[in-house]
Amino acid sequence: MEASSGMPKTVSGGHIYELAKRTLDVAAAITGIFILSPLLIFIAFAIKFTSPGPIFYRGIRAGRFGAPFRILKFRSMVIGADRGAGTTSRGDPRVTSVGRFIRDHKLDELPQLFNVLTGDMSLVGPRPELPRYTDQYEGEELLILQVRPGITDFASLKFSNLNELIADDNPDRAYEEEILKEKNRLRVQYVKERNFLLDIRLIMETLGRVARIG
Repeated sequence: MEASSGMPKTVSGGHIYELAKRTLDVAAAITGIFILSPLLIFIAFAIKFTSPGPIFYRGIRAGRFGAPFRILKFRSMVIGADRGAGTTSRGDPRVTSVGRFIRDHKLDELPQLFNVLTGDMSLVGPRPELPRYTDQYEGEELLILQVRPGITDFASLKFSNLNELIADDNPDRAYEEEILKEKNRLRVQYVKERNFLLDIRLIMETLGRVARIG
């Protein structure tokens, strides 16, 4: 996807920042996978033996420069759920019993450490969106696609309870009309302000939020 006229073709925090950010990503992903491996295995078995279907959900998302990649999550919904609404609402019947628990405690996101390790994602960056939404980006929203998507950012923290904010009747419409523009504004804010100290701060805030949920 090309930026509109007058928009910068690239956004860079500087070579040293990019190197430090990638080094942190790789080190943290390897460490996290190693330390959390017993938990990852336990969740995998819990999903496998309580609900038919694969252990992982591998949905298509738009990555850096709009290139599609498969985001990795623990599967929390029934088989065929992706043929319905792309947004999950409160009380969504497609969510399995184990899925509800791992969603509530943000454990379904842990496999994204592998996305970080492969370079498709970063620990901190705009949360990756469905291509049907990124195809509609315009103006400053195009800046979002200039950096690697991440596990956490300003929008992730503000909308950490997103499922509770979405109405049941038409979740996709509710997301598009009530949430998406604000998430994009926060994504753009991160791209403009990003630096190593901000990344560390967002990681610590995210870990604190997850700890309180747990």
